[in-house]
Amino acid sequence: MAPSHSFHVHASSSHLRWSNAIAPALRVPSGAEVTLELPDGGGNQITRESVAAAGGGAAALSSFRFDLADPCVGPIYVEGAEPGDVLRVDVLDVAPAADFAWTAVFPGFGILSDDEEFGVPALKLWDLHTAKQDNHIVFRPSSPRIVVPFAPFLGVVGLAPAAAGELPTVPPMPDTGGNIDTRYVTAGSSLHLPVKVPGALLSCGDAHAAQGDGEVCGTAAEMRATARLRVTVEKGKPWVKSPWVLTAPTKAVGGEGEGEGEKREYMCLGIDSDLREATRKAVRGVVDWLAAEMGLTRVEAYMLASVAGNLKMCEVVDMPNYTIGCSIPLSIFVS
Repeated sequence: MAPSHSFHVHASSSHLRWSNAIAPALRVPSGAEVTLELPDGGGNQITRESVAAAGGGAAALSSFRFDLADPCVGPIYVEGAEPGDVLRVDVLDVAPAADFAWTAVFPGFGILSDDEEFGVPALKLWDLHTAKQDNHIVFRPSSPRIVVPFAPFLGVVGLAPAAAGELPTVPPMPDTGGNIDTRYVTAGSSLHLPVKVPGALLSCGDAHAAQGDGEVCGTAAEMRATARLRVTVEKGKPWVKSPWVLTAPTKAVGGEGEGEGEKREYMCLGIDSDLREATRKAVRGVVDWLAAEMGLTRVEAYMLASVAGNLKMCEVVDMPNYTIGCSIPLSIFVS
């Protein structure tokens, strides 16, 4: 169905805290398409010019301000969204808004932050001039040449929390998302978020040109971006208690002589300061969905999650919270 309206949000409508008291930058009907201009995860503090002026990558990080990291653009008030509903965010496109991306090692940040060998700041710039055409970005141009798939996605997609007060944007929130840094939120995917306040109050940011599961050094290929989304209010999905991702279609070889087909996964994100509890939340979410939507008993659902499910360490560096995904391939449901 074509959207009845299309809207635009400029990067100037940004904030550095999650709060339900932030006035909406935009008000849209359910089903609207929204285009957002997004600064990078560092708040555009890293530029080609700053690196050149500083005389090198490490020097360019000397003035980096972490209090400006992970800016979010929004919030967007979606009409008809009420607590208990779900906001479906369809990612239609994520495109670079600059010709470069960057990856940094910051002392004291990342999963190996206690290792002395990573105690010196380091910065790498990625050239994005031909990333879309080539479908990759170049890590090293020569012997051995190393390229990384160009797979842009949004690291931050979240809704305002129910509680009063402010929360920082760097750690993901256990229920309403935020800095989930889940690389499966690419064009063609959908994110389902539980609504906690009237209007949902959606904000986005922190686009990446590429990232591995975990984002282990603390940064991905951080890029400025333009994102195009469709936002839709959905009712009657009480099992959505944390972010859920319906992955984009990919080509897969079908079974029983079916040849190639489309492969998609539905994935619950468990977010918690304890790694084991984050995993338990993700598995419980899958059990809830299988029981509510697929007609399985909870015991059957638990067994199916063990046999056909997959765990993914989506983000392990935005302390104090980890993001663990438990996914089920939709191809197993054959009739």
